[in-house]
Amino acid sequence: MTASLPTSFTPSEPSSNTELQRFFALTQQLMVEQQLIRLVLSKYQGSRSELRRIEISPVEIKSKIFWRFVWQYQTNHQTQNYALEDAVTLLRTLLPGQFKAAQLHASASETQLTISKKGKVLFNSRKVSTTPALDISHNREKQRYVEQSRPFLKALGVTDAQGGIIPAMANKWKQINKFIEILHAAVKESGLLHAKQLHVADFGSGKAYLTFAMHDYFCHTLGLPAKITGVELRQNLVDLCNSTAQKLELAGIHFEQGDVKHFQARGINVMVALHACDVATDYAINMGVRTGADIIMCSPCCHKEIRPQIRLPEVMAPMLSHGIHLGQEAEMVTDSLRALLLEAHGYQTKVFEFISLEHTSKNKMILATKRKKAPDNRAVLQQIAAIKQFYGIEQQCLEQLLQGASQTKN
Repeated sequence: MTASLPTSFTPSEPSSNTELQRFFALTQQLMVEQQLIRLVLSKYQGSRSELRRIEISPVEIKSKIFWRFVWQYQTNHQTQNYALEDAVTLLRTLLPGQFKAAQLHASASETQLTISKKGKVLFNSRKVSTTPALDISHNREKQRYVEQSRPFLKALGVTDAQGGIIPAMANKWKQINKFIEILHAAVKESGLLHAKQLHVADFGSGKAYLTFAMHDYFCHTLGLPAKITGVELRQNLVDLCNSTAQKLELAGIHFEQGDVKHFQARGINVMVALHACDVATDYAINMGVRTGADIIMCSPCCHKEIRPQIRLPEVMAPMLSHGIHLGQEAEMVTDSLRALLLEAHGYQTKVFEFISLEHTSKNKMILATKRKKAPDNRAVLQQIAAIKQFYGIEQQCLEQLLQGASQTKN
């Protein structure tokens, strides 16, 4: 995404220092000739206490060259892209007004600029062994499925008035983008890109960051007619999210009070349940299967049902005598059974890390896409039975729910 110049920085008066002007002239020349590999501004003297430095490098966006400014804070990074003229203008704003040092790396030279406390400018440039110019094809901006400028991000407090990511929301921004990236791949695989009508249900929608992101992805990015329903137990959040949707004048998104155990749903194409506690994940998966969802996305937590049932095989007893190991084993067994049960009911299933533990402690995702043709499930059912026998598991919620639905259908 390209950006206008940030309003929080006020341009300083043009410096008459000869060395500084030499540096700006050299930098602009290298940028025009596409010989600048990286420019680093350091020794920050401004009012943003957590800002450490800025790295500037070329990036190719839609076959055009822009200049990527990465604002490196103590706890997160923010990125903005500028056309050449704006990049040069911003650079003169930042140096020497905000930063007192710069390191310029070009294909055939390295340049160091330092400004002392008394304002003296030290300029040193040296030639280096000729290296190939930066291949910007390897420096393309990471594809984003959510545009940082979208109004819902500002309404939810993810971005500020200028469209920049609020530092405290950096992890949420990464989670939103990763979720939509995963959803996009699943949508392509399922064939929903060509759907005439979509119904998406998000159970436990909370403050609805991902619910609004899905609406934006389907309706704005893909231009598909989609109905998005957020289901949340807390009425105050339901009211808040409906109010936000009304303020944004969004059609096709609505929030209802309820939970996955009692919500009556039909014709759901995409079923989402993130961080549903314990067997609530099983109820969500069952609903997805029962309604014939093309995509089921779950991020389970609080695996309580299986743990007290596990009978330890003698050889494993020393390992699983530790509570943390037993908990991890119960989590793995629970989600493995869920994945296999989905396979047995006609889904292709993946279990993987949703987003790094650095950003969230609840990082596992079960992603299931409906197969065009249901395979023979006898081998999978045998695997499920063998796992249950090995661990001494007598009951598992999802299995019982699916069996009950099958008996009702028959």
